[in-house]
Amino acid sequence: MNSNKEINSHMEKQDPYPVETLFVTYKTAIYQFVYRYCQDEQMSFDLVQDTFIRYSKYQEHFDEKKSSMKTYLFRMAYQLMINRLNKRNRMKKLLPFLYIQNQRDNVSTEEKLTVQAAIQQLPAEQRAVILLTYYHDLTQKEISEILGIPLGTVKSRLHASLKKLRKMLEVGE
Repeated sequence: MNSNKEINSHMEKQDPYPVETLFVTYKTAIYQFVYRYCQDEQMSFDLVQDTFIRYSKYQEHFDEKKSSMKTYLFRMAYQLMINRLNKRNRMKKLLPFLYIQNQRDNVSTEEKLTVQAAIQQLPAEQRAVILLTYYHDLTQKEISEILGIPLGTVKSRLHASLKKLRKMLEVGE
């Protein structure tokens, strides 16, 4: 009986969510979400690292009563990505000649699948909902928490984006 108490007290002293374990568990899913959203491989790698750096800095803010660890990490990654994309868009407007020179067409023909192209044509808010729903199997409640929007907004964005995707993809049928 004493050994169980010792083990339990030892477990309580340890971090219940070690960054290394979380990284191994969620790095691929977060990378896939970010990459599918922005189609930028290097930015996706950077954002995965930035997500876990931010987590290690702010892990005491995680409340398992409010969300799951997956939701918490996806929300961090999403916020970092949106900030990075907004910054990139501001730079693109301020220094368009630098932006054009630094862009390369790295997209292979395999990556130019019809559905992916259609998803990329969706407005950013709708694209995020579609990717989190269909590529990451998150619930609408989890998506609401990640994006920081009401559940009703998730539902309406999902409905609108599916309607748009159907319309875009019907042409090929």
